[in-house]
Amino acid sequence: MADTTWVVVADGSRARIFETRGLKLDLQEIEDLVNVAPSGPALSEKEREKFAKTVADRVEQGRLHHRYQRLRFAAEPKFLGMLRERLTEQTRHMIFEEINEDLSVLDTREIQAHLERH
Repeated sequence: MADTTWVVVADGSRARIFETRGLKLDLQEIEDLVNVAPSGPALSEKEREKFAKTVADRVEQGRLHHRYQRLRFAAEPKFLGMLRERLTEQTRHMIFEEINEDLSVLDTREIQAHLERH
């Protein structure tokens, strides 16, 4: 059976989780998490950190349920650091690529095209 890769595209306000099988990049969106912090357009650092924990918990649950074998992150640099800090060592070992860019505003096709260039 082909390995499954989860691709997590995120910033402090939104995280989209995609799944792709094998070596081809055929992204299927499986989850769209939105930071529901009520502070208007500018999220506080604390709200961003809380959301990073929510996203990291979701990624951890995916690992525990054997939903993926590899991880790929594309996230706004500071948020990527927040995510990484909240992942267990076992999950961090599953990361095969980190892209320090916020791609969360792109549609699925644009994300896929961007990832193919990396």
